[in-house]
Amino acid sequence: MGMDDEETVTCSYCGTQASASDALAWTTAVERGRQQRFCVTCSRANLRAMEGKLDSEWW
Repeated sequence: MGMDDEETVTCSYCGTQASASDALAWTTAVERGRQQRFCVTCSRANLRAMEGKLDSEWW
């Protein structure tokens, strides 16, 4: 797989997209058996809800 073929990751909250390597700092969660990925901006804005283990629909 070449550099141009790298996977794109999408934030489950705001829809921001980044390459998989740029998304290494993103937060990953499992909600109702489904993996969710959240960008740094959304993660910081919703940190307390994440620590309280609230599903993203409650943010």
